[in-house]
Amino acid sequence: MPLENGDTAGQRGQQVNGEVSGTPRLRGMGDPLLRDTTAPDSSRTEVIAAESGPALGDEDGTPGEAPQRAGQQEEALMTELSELVQKVVKSSSWWERHGVDISILACSFLLLPAGFLCLRSAQTIPFLAGVLTLGVVHHTLTVKGSHLASHNALTESKSWGKVWAIFFIELCSAFTVEQATYNHVKIHHGYTNIIGLGDSSTWKLPFLNRYVYMFIAPLAVPILTPLVALDLLRNVEWKAALRTLCCMFLGFYCHYWLLLHVSGFQSPWSALLCMLLTRSLLAHPYIHVNIFQHIGLPMFAADRKPKRIHLMSLGVLNLPRNALLDWSFGHSLISCHVEHHLFPSLSDNMCLKIKPIVSQYLKQKKLPYNEDSYGSRLRLFLQRYEELMVHAPPITELVGIQ
Repeated sequence: MPLENGDTAGQRGQQVNGEVSGTPRLRGMGDPLLRDTTAPDSSRTEVIAAESGPALGDEDGTPGEAPQRAGQQEEALMTELSELVQKVVKSSSWWERHGVDISILACSFLLLPAGFLCLRSAQTIPFLAGVLTLGVVHHTLTVKGSHLASHNALTESKSWGKVWAIFFIELCSAFTVEQATYNHVKIHHGYTNIIGLGDSSTWKLPFLNRYVYMFIAPLAVPILTPLVALDLLRNVEWKAALRTLCCMFLGFYCHYWLLLHVSGFQSPWSALLCMLLTRSLLAHPYIHVNIFQHIGLPMFAADRKPKRIHLMSLGVLNLPRNALLDWSFGHSLISCHVEHHLFPSLSDNMCLKIKPIVSQYLKQKKLPYNEDSYGSRLRLFLQRYEELMVHAPPITELVGIQ
Protein backbone atom coordinates (compact mmCIF):
# COMPACT_ATOMS: atom_id res chain seq x y z
CA MET A 1 0.00 0.00 0.00
CA PRO A 2 1.97 3.06 -1.20
CA LEU A 3 1.87 5.96 1.21
CA GLU A 4 2.99 9.49 0.66
CA ASN A 5 6.05 10.75 2.48
CA GLY A 6 5.60 14.32 3.55
CA ASP A 7 8.93 14.64 5.37
CA THR A 8 12.17 15.94 3.93
CA ALA A 9 15.20 13.76 3.50
CA GLY A 10 17.11 15.77 6.02
CA GLN A 11 14.59 14.98 8.73
CA ARG A 12 14.09 11.28 8.17
CA GLY A 13 14.09 8.61 5.48
CA GLN A 14 12.91 9.75 2.06
CA GLN A 15 10.83 7.21 0.20
CA VAL A 16 11.91 6.72 -3.41
CA ASN A 17 10.12 4.19 -5.61
CA GLY A 18 8.57 2.57 -2.57
CA GLU A 19 11.89 2.26 -0.70
CA VAL A 20 13.48 4.26 2.09
CA SER A 21 16.65 6.22 1.55
CA GLY A 22 19.01 7.69 4.08
CA THR A 23 21.04 6.21 6.91
CA PRO A 24 20.93 6.50 10.71
CA ARG A 25 23.00 9.28 12.16
CA LEU A 26 23.80 8.41 15.73
CA ARG A 27 25.92 10.76 17.78
CA GLY A 28 29.00 9.48 19.54
CA MET A 29 29.39 6.37 17.40
CA GLY A 30 31.94 7.37 14.77
CA ASP A 31 31.14 6.78 11.13
CA PRO A 32 27.39 6.03 10.96
CA LEU A 33 27.79 4.04 7.78
CA LEU A 34 30.11 1.64 9.56
CA ARG A 35 28.36 1.48 12.92
CA ASP A 36 24.73 0.98 11.93
CA THR A 37 23.10 -0.85 9.04
CA THR A 38 19.46 -0.57 8.19
CA ALA A 39 19.25 -1.12 4.44
CA PRO A 40 21.44 -1.05 1.33
CA ASP A 41 22.72 2.17 -0.16
CA SER A 42 19.47 3.26 -1.79
CA SER A 43 17.14 1.96 0.91
CA ARG A 44 18.07 3.16 4.36
CA THR A 45 16.11 4.80 7.15
CA GLU A 46 17.41 8.04 8.59
CA VAL A 47 17.26 8.90 12.26
CA ILE A 48 18.63 12.27 13.30
CA ALA A 49 20.31 12.61 16.71
CA ALA A 50 19.22 16.10 17.65
CA GLU A 51 22.08 18.33 18.71
CA SER A 52 20.00 19.89 21.46
CA GLY A 53 17.40 17.16 21.84
CA PRO A 54 16.66 15.41 25.12
CA ALA A 55 18.56 12.27 25.96
CA LEU A 56 16.66 9.02 25.94
CA GLY A 57 16.96 7.10 29.16
CA ASP A 58 16.19 3.48 29.89
CA GLU A 59 12.69 2.13 30.36
CA ASP A 60 12.53 3.33 33.95
CA GLY A 61 13.94 6.75 33.23
CA THR A 62 17.15 8.46 34.43
CA PRO A 63 17.69 11.30 36.88
CA GLY A 64 17.10 14.80 35.52
CA GLU A 65 14.25 16.75 34.05
CA ALA A 66 15.23 16.32 30.39
CA PRO A 67 15.05 12.50 30.38
CA GLN A 68 11.79 12.62 32.33
CA ARG A 69 10.28 15.06 29.85
CA ALA A 70 11.47 12.89 26.97
CA GLY A 71 9.92 9.81 28.55
CA GLN A 72 6.64 11.62 29.15
CA GLN A 73 6.55 12.88 25.57
CA GLU A 74 7.19 9.40 24.22
CA GLU A 75 4.47 7.89 26.41
CA ALA A 76 2.11 10.63 25.25
CA LEU A 77 2.89 9.78 21.62
CA MET A 78 2.09 6.10 22.18
CA THR A 79 -1.08 6.98 24.08
CA GLU A 80 -2.24 9.30 21.30
CA LEU A 81 -1.56 6.72 18.61
CA SER A 82 -3.29 4.01 20.67
CA GLU A 83 -6.39 6.18 20.96
CA LEU A 84 -6.49 6.71 17.21
CA VAL A 85 -6.14 2.99 16.58
CA GLN A 86 -8.69 2.10 19.26
CA LYS A 87 -11.29 4.27 17.54
CA VAL A 88 -10.79 2.30 14.34
CA VAL A 89 -10.99 -1.02 16.16
CA LYS A 90 -14.18 -0.08 17.99
CA SER A 91 -15.83 1.06 14.77
CA SER A 92 -14.87 -2.17 12.98
CA SER A 93 -17.20 -5.14 12.66
CA TRP A 94 -16.45 -8.67 13.86
CA TRP A 95 -15.87 -9.60 10.23
CA GLU A 96 -13.08 -7.02 9.97
CA ARG A 97 -11.57 -7.85 13.36
CA HIS A 98 -11.58 -11.64 13.02
CA GLY A 99 -13.83 -12.90 10.24
CA VAL A 100 -11.57 -12.15 7.28
CA ASP A 101 -8.61 -14.06 8.70
CA ILE A 102 -10.76 -16.94 9.94
CA SER A 103 -12.21 -17.22 6.43
CA ILE A 104 -8.73 -17.44 4.91
CA LEU A 105 -7.83 -20.25 7.31
CA ALA A 106 -11.16 -21.99 6.60
CA CYS A 107 -10.59 -21.76 2.85
CA SER A 108 -7.19 -23.34 3.35
CA PHE A 109 -8.81 -26.31 5.08
CA LEU A 110 -11.30 -26.65 2.24
CA LEU A 111 -8.43 -26.82 -0.27
CA LEU A 112 -6.84 -29.82 1.46
CA PRO A 113 -8.95 -32.51 -0.30
CA ALA A 114 -8.21 -31.02 -3.71
CA GLY A 115 -4.49 -30.98 -2.94
CA PHE A 116 -4.36 -34.61 -1.84
CA LEU A 117 -6.48 -35.74 -4.80
CA CYS A 118 -4.28 -33.89 -7.30
CA LEU A 119 -1.32 -35.92 -6.05
CA ARG A 120 -3.03 -39.06 -7.31
CA SER A 121 -2.49 -37.96 -10.90
CA ALA A 122 0.34 -39.46 -12.93
CA GLN A 123 0.48 -36.30 -15.05
CA THR A 124 2.97 -33.58 -14.20
CA ILE A 125 0.73 -30.49 -14.11
CA PRO A 126 -1.99 -31.88 -11.77
CA PHE A 127 0.69 -33.40 -9.52
CA LEU A 128 2.58 -30.10 -9.26
CA ALA A 129 -0.74 -28.35 -8.61
CA GLY A 130 -1.27 -30.70 -5.68
CA VAL A 131 2.20 -29.97 -4.32
CA LEU A 132 1.63 -26.23 -4.66
CA THR A 133 -1.79 -26.41 -3.03
CA LEU A 134 -0.63 -28.47 -0.06
CA GLY A 135 2.47 -26.31 0.34
CA VAL A 136 0.50 -23.08 0.46
CA VAL A 137 -2.13 -24.59 2.77
CA HIS A 138 0.57 -25.93 5.11
CA HIS A 139 2.25 -22.55 5.46
CA THR A 140 -1.06 -20.74 5.84
CA LEU A 141 -1.98 -22.97 8.78
CA THR A 142 1.45 -23.16 10.36
CA VAL A 143 2.64 -19.58 9.86
CA LYS A 144 -0.45 -17.39 9.63
CA GLY A 145 -2.59 -19.59 11.88
CA SER A 146 0.10 -20.15 14.50
CA HIS A 147 1.11 -16.50 14.54
CA LEU A 148 -2.43 -15.23 15.04
CA ALA A 149 -3.13 -17.93 17.63
CA SER A 150 0.00 -17.09 19.62
CA HIS A 151 -1.30 -13.51 19.98
CA ASN A 152 -4.88 -14.66 20.63
CA ALA A 153 -5.90 -12.59 17.59
CA LEU A 154 -8.33 -15.17 16.18
CA THR A 155 -10.93 -14.75 18.88
CA GLU A 156 -11.75 -12.54 21.85
CA SER A 157 -12.26 -15.60 24.05
CA LYS A 158 -9.20 -16.73 26.00
CA SER A 159 -10.52 -20.29 26.26
CA TRP A 160 -11.01 -20.63 22.51
CA GLY A 161 -7.72 -18.84 22.00
CA LYS A 162 -5.98 -21.62 23.91
CA VAL A 163 -7.75 -24.25 21.80
CA TRP A 164 -6.72 -22.58 18.55
CA ALA A 165 -3.16 -22.16 19.81
CA ILE A 166 -2.86 -25.89 20.53
CA PHE A 167 -4.39 -26.77 17.16
CA PHE A 168 -2.29 -24.45 14.98
CA ILE A 169 0.99 -24.45 16.91
CA GLU A 170 1.18 -28.05 18.14
CA LEU A 171 -0.95 -30.10 15.74
CA CYS A 172 -0.16 -28.21 12.53
CA SER A 173 3.28 -26.74 13.28
CA ALA A 174 4.77 -29.45 15.56
CA PHE A 175 5.86 -26.99 18.24
CA THR A 176 4.92 -26.49 21.87
CA VAL A 177 2.49 -23.68 22.70
CA GLU A 178 4.21 -22.61 25.91
CA GLN A 179 7.64 -22.17 24.36
CA ALA A 180 6.31 -20.64 21.14
CA THR A 181 4.31 -18.08 23.08
CA TYR A 182 7.15 -17.31 25.48
CA ASN A 183 9.83 -16.95 22.81
CA HIS A 184 7.72 -14.96 20.38
CA VAL A 185 5.27 -12.93 22.46
CA LYS A 186 7.18 -12.43 25.70
CA ILE A 187 10.74 -12.16 24.37
CA HIS A 188 10.64 -11.08 20.73
CA HIS A 189 7.77 -8.63 21.14
CA GLY A 190 8.66 -7.57 24.64
CA TYR A 191 12.31 -6.89 23.81
CA THR A 192 12.36 -6.21 20.08
CA ASN A 193 15.93 -5.61 18.87
CA ILE A 194 17.34 -5.75 22.41
CA ILE A 195 20.73 -7.46 22.31
CA GLY A 196 20.66 -10.88 23.92
CA LEU A 197 16.86 -10.97 24.19
CA GLY A 198 14.65 -10.09 21.23
CA ASP A 199 17.39 -9.39 18.68
CA SER A 200 16.39 -12.29 16.35
CA SER A 201 19.70 -14.03 17.09
CA THR A 202 17.91 -17.39 17.17
CA TRP A 203 17.72 -17.15 13.37
CA LYS A 204 21.49 -16.84 13.00
CA LEU A 205 23.68 -19.81 12.03
CA PRO A 206 27.14 -18.21 11.78
CA PHE A 207 28.86 -21.49 10.81
CA LEU A 208 27.01 -21.47 7.47
CA ASN A 209 28.12 -19.32 4.57
CA ARG A 210 25.72 -16.85 3.01
CA TYR A 211 24.55 -18.95 0.08
CA VAL A 212 23.99 -22.10 2.13
CA TYR A 213 22.05 -20.16 4.76
CA MET A 214 19.94 -18.13 2.34
CA PHE A 215 19.15 -20.80 -0.26
CA ILE A 216 19.83 -24.33 1.03
CA ALA A 217 19.35 -24.36 4.80
CA PRO A 218 15.65 -23.33 4.61
CA LEU A 219 14.88 -26.74 3.12
CA ALA A 220 15.71 -28.25 6.51
CA VAL A 221 13.10 -26.18 8.38
CA PRO A 222 10.45 -28.97 8.41
CA ILE A 223 13.02 -31.31 9.99
CA LEU A 224 14.62 -28.85 12.40
CA THR A 225 11.35 -27.44 13.76
CA PRO A 226 10.13 -30.63 15.54
CA LEU A 227 13.68 -31.41 16.71
CA VAL A 228 13.98 -27.99 18.33
CA ALA A 229 10.49 -28.44 19.81
CA LEU A 230 11.47 -31.78 21.35
CA ASP A 231 14.53 -30.20 22.93
CA LEU A 232 12.42 -27.38 24.40
CA LEU A 233 10.00 -29.83 26.00
CA ARG A 234 12.48 -30.13 28.86
CA ASN A 235 11.43 -26.63 29.92
CA VAL A 236 7.69 -27.31 30.23
CA GLU A 237 5.54 -29.33 32.63
CA TRP A 238 5.15 -33.01 31.88
CA LYS A 239 1.44 -32.63 31.11
CA ALA A 240 2.17 -29.96 28.51
CA ALA A 241 5.03 -32.04 27.11
CA LEU A 242 2.79 -35.10 26.79
CA ARG A 243 0.08 -33.04 25.09
CA THR A 244 2.62 -31.61 22.66
CA LEU A 245 4.02 -35.05 21.82
CA CYS A 246 0.54 -36.40 21.12
CA CYS A 247 -0.39 -33.42 18.93
CA MET A 248 2.89 -33.57 17.03
CA PHE A 249 2.50 -37.30 16.35
CA LEU A 250 -1.13 -36.88 15.32
CA GLY A 251 -0.30 -34.07 12.91
CA PHE A 252 2.55 -35.95 11.23
CA TYR A 253 0.64 -39.24 11.08
CA CYS A 254 -2.49 -37.67 9.56
CA HIS A 255 -0.41 -36.06 6.83
CA TYR A 256 1.44 -39.32 6.18
CA TRP A 257 -1.76 -41.45 6.21
CA LEU A 258 -3.55 -39.16 3.76
CA LEU A 259 -0.63 -39.32 1.34
CA LEU A 260 -0.71 -43.13 1.42
CA HIS A 261 -4.47 -43.72 1.36
CA VAL A 262 -5.84 -40.70 -0.50
CA SER A 263 -2.98 -39.59 -2.73
CA GLY A 264 -2.00 -43.17 -3.47
CA PHE A 265 1.70 -43.15 -2.67
CA GLN A 266 2.99 -46.73 -2.75
CA SER A 267 6.24 -46.25 -0.83
CA PRO A 268 6.58 -44.80 2.68
CA TRP A 269 9.76 -43.02 1.55
CA SER A 270 7.99 -41.35 -1.38
CA ALA A 271 5.26 -40.16 0.99
CA LEU A 272 7.83 -38.78 3.41
CA LEU A 273 9.65 -37.06 0.55
CA CYS A 274 6.40 -35.45 -0.55
CA MET A 275 5.79 -34.30 3.04
CA LEU A 276 9.22 -32.65 3.06
CA LEU A 277 8.60 -31.02 -0.30
CA THR A 278 5.24 -29.50 0.61
CA ARG A 279 6.34 -28.42 4.10
CA SER A 280 9.43 -26.64 2.72
CA LEU A 281 7.72 -25.03 -0.27
CA LEU A 282 7.72 -21.54 1.26
CA ALA A 283 10.53 -22.12 3.75
CA HIS A 284 12.85 -19.71 1.93
CA PRO A 285 10.62 -16.64 2.27
CA TYR A 286 9.77 -17.78 5.80
CA ILE A 287 13.43 -17.58 6.84
CA HIS A 288 14.05 -14.44 4.82
CA VAL A 289 11.09 -12.54 6.26
CA ASN A 290 12.15 -13.36 9.81
CA ILE A 291 15.59 -11.81 9.30
CA PHE A 292 14.79 -9.04 6.81
CA GLN A 293 12.44 -7.17 9.11
CA HIS A 294 14.69 -6.78 12.16
CA ILE A 295 18.34 -7.71 11.59
CA GLY A 296 20.28 -4.79 10.15
CA LEU A 297 18.12 -2.25 11.94
CA PRO A 298 19.22 -0.45 15.14
CA MET A 299 19.92 -2.73 18.13
CA PHE A 300 19.85 -1.62 21.76
CA ALA A 301 21.17 -2.68 25.15
CA ALA A 302 18.59 -3.75 27.72
CA ASP A 303 19.47 -0.89 30.07
CA ARG A 304 19.65 1.78 27.35
CA LYS A 305 16.64 1.52 25.11
CA PRO A 306 14.02 3.98 23.94
CA LYS A 307 10.39 3.82 24.85
CA ARG A 308 8.05 1.49 23.00
CA ILE A 309 6.99 3.74 20.13
CA HIS A 310 10.59 4.63 19.27
CA LEU A 311 11.78 1.06 19.78
CA MET A 312 9.26 -0.33 17.33
CA SER A 313 9.55 2.44 14.76
CA LEU A 314 13.33 2.10 14.72
CA GLY A 315 13.67 -1.68 14.92
CA VAL A 316 10.90 -2.99 12.65
CA LEU A 317 10.54 -2.92 8.87
CA ASN A 318 7.65 -3.47 6.45
CA LEU A 319 7.93 -5.35 3.18
CA PRO A 320 5.67 -4.58 0.19
CA ARG A 321 2.32 -6.29 -0.40
CA ASN A 322 2.63 -9.74 -1.97
CA ALA A 323 -0.44 -11.83 -2.80
CA LEU A 324 1.13 -15.22 -2.02
CA LEU A 325 2.90 -14.17 1.18
CA ASP A 326 -0.04 -12.05 2.36
CA TRP A 327 -2.25 -15.12 2.11
CA SER A 328 0.22 -17.63 3.55
CA PHE A 329 1.99 -15.55 6.20
CA GLY A 330 -0.46 -12.73 6.85
CA HIS A 331 -0.23 -8.95 6.57
CA SER A 332 1.22 -8.61 10.07
CA LEU A 333 4.34 -10.52 9.00
CA ILE A 334 4.76 -8.83 5.62
CA SER A 335 3.49 -5.33 4.86
CA CYS A 336 2.17 -4.41 8.33
CA HIS A 337 4.97 -5.62 10.58
CA VAL A 338 5.47 -2.18 12.15
CA GLU A 339 1.76 -2.00 12.94
CA HIS A 340 1.85 -5.54 14.33
CA HIS A 341 4.69 -4.76 16.72
CA LEU A 342 2.95 -1.65 17.95
CA PHE A 343 -0.40 -3.44 18.37
CA PRO A 344 0.35 -7.19 18.45
CA SER A 345 -3.12 -8.33 19.52
CA LEU A 346 -4.75 -7.14 16.30
CA SER A 347 -5.51 -9.56 13.48
CA ASP A 348 -3.84 -9.38 10.08
CA ASN A 349 -6.81 -7.64 8.50
CA MET A 350 -6.97 -5.03 11.27
CA CYS A 351 -3.23 -4.36 10.94
CA LEU A 352 -3.86 -3.67 7.27
CA LYS A 353 -6.77 -1.38 8.15
CA ILE A 354 -4.78 0.73 10.63
CA LYS A 355 -1.69 0.90 8.42
CA PRO A 356 -2.52 4.33 6.89
CA ILE A 357 -3.16 5.77 10.35
CA VAL A 358 0.06 4.42 11.87
CA SER A 359 2.27 5.38 8.93
CA GLN A 360 0.81 8.88 8.71
CA TYR A 361 1.14 9.41 12.47
CA LEU A 362 4.77 8.26 12.66
CA LYS A 363 5.76 10.40 9.69
CA GLN A 364 3.88 13.39 11.11
CA LYS A 365 5.78 13.02 14.39
CA LYS A 366 9.11 12.71 12.50
CA LEU A 367 9.54 9.08 13.57
CA PRO A 368 10.96 6.43 11.25
CA TYR A 369 8.59 4.26 9.26
CA ASN A 370 10.85 1.63 7.74
CA GLU A 371 9.90 0.14 4.38
CA ASP A 372 12.03 -1.77 1.91
CA SER A 373 11.57 -4.24 -0.91
CA TYR A 374 12.19 -7.99 -0.66
CA GLY A 375 14.81 -7.85 -3.41
CA SER A 376 16.62 -4.95 -1.78
CA ARG A 377 16.84 -6.74 1.57
CA LEU A 378 18.00 -9.94 -0.13
CA ARG A 379 20.84 -8.06 -1.85
CA LEU A 380 21.76 -6.39 1.44
CA PHE A 381 22.05 -9.70 3.29
CA LEU A 382 24.05 -11.32 0.52
CA GLN A 383 26.43 -8.39 0.38
CA ARG A 384 26.81 -7.90 4.15
CA TYR A 385 26.14 -11.39 5.46
CA GLU A 386 29.27 -11.52 7.63
CA GLU A 387 28.47 -8.20 9.26
CA LEU A 388 24.77 -8.86 9.84
CA MET A 389 24.56 -12.60 10.47
CA VAL A 390 27.97 -13.69 11.77
CA HIS A 391 29.38 -10.86 13.87
CA ALA A 392 27.59 -9.40 16.89
CA PRO A 393 25.53 -6.35 15.89
CA PRO A 394 26.66 -2.96 17.20
CA ILE A 395 24.61 -1.38 19.96
CA THR A 396 22.82 1.79 18.93
CA GLU A 397 23.32 4.60 21.42
CA LEU A 398 20.63 7.17 20.72
CA VAL A 399 21.38 10.55 22.21
CA GLY A 400 18.17 12.07 20.99
CA ILE A 401 15.54 11.77 18.34
CA GLN A 402 14.00 14.71 16.55
